[in-house]
Amino acid sequence: MSGGDVNCNGSTIDIVPNIPYIMGIDEAGRGPVLGPLVYGCSYCPAEDSDSLKRMGFADSKTLSESQRNKLFDKICNATAHRIGWEVIVLSPEELSQKMLRISKYNLNAISHDTAIQLIKQVMAKGVDLREVYLDTVGDPGKYQAKLQRIFPSINKIVVSKKADSLFPIVSAASICAKVIRDDRIKNWKFKEDDLPSTITKFGSGYPADPIVKKWLKDSLDPVFGFPSIVRFSWKTCSTLLKEKGVPIEWKGGEDEEEEQVDWKGRKKASTPGTPYKSPATKSTTQRFSPYFKPNSTQITPRYKYFSDNGIHLVSDFD
Repeated sequence: MSGGDVNCNGSTIDIVPNIPYIMGIDEAGRGPVLGPLVYGCSYCPAEDSDSLKRMGFADSKTLSESQRNKLFDKICNATAHRIGWEVIVLSPEELSQKMLRISKYNLNAISHDTAIQLIKQVMAKGVDLREVYLDTVGDPGKYQAKLQRIFPSINKIVVSKKADSLFPIVSAASICAKVIRDDRIKNWKFKEDDLPSTITKFGSGYPADPIVKKWLKDSLDPVFGFPSIVRFSWKTCSTLLKEKGVPIEWKGGEDEEEEQVDWKGRKKASTPGTPYKSPATKSTTQRFSPYFKPNSTQITPRYKYFSDNGIHLVSDFD
């Protein structure tokens, strides 16, 4: 295990004022169906960039675990050099919530926003960022232009394929992200108390891994789905849930969508020019929000689910 502090989310080095800094950003865990996605950055004075090459930084995927841990120790040894680092850990639950919400928030958008957050965090420390290097997510030209619009004070922003093997500062970020993710996976604590011991051994985390495939099938609860380490938004999971899970009918969902209403809450006419006479009742109840005043004349249609099931509003319990 690395001697660096894998339980924190960044370093506490002293920032040298009035000198330009360079920064690299990379991620670890984009592909796996299990565990967190970790975004990492490293930064140092521009005049120290040549020393990064001598320290042996390279793409974390080409290094052994032992080599990564030794390099992470070097990064964390703030007395020997001036390299700072930050990570943002996106849990499987957070990824699932973002990617499965009604207004779609895809993985590329999540990655862009996380990288932007890292840049803002470092600049907020007083770091004079002049150059930023990133591994591409999506179209490199569009991504680079987006960052240049958001951060006009940064003189040079480079978004490139294989940036982790081209720029040592990105390699350092890659190592931070990879070491932190590996540690989180290795020491994962399941929230679920009733899992059998075999379920806690889940393989590499990648969807193509036969061990992972078997683990997903064995750990699937037909009603509640998977343990919290699983990214529900991955296609591997959604396919298994459709095949093995219990189908759930959300009452009022589809019926309400079929009965489209206008901005005043009135049902739209089925054909143009045909007025709709709502069977709704007048609402005389107090609204729950102070921002909306009660309006005793407003007509609010009842949801079809309630009328179909004979459910009525009761306000007098005497």
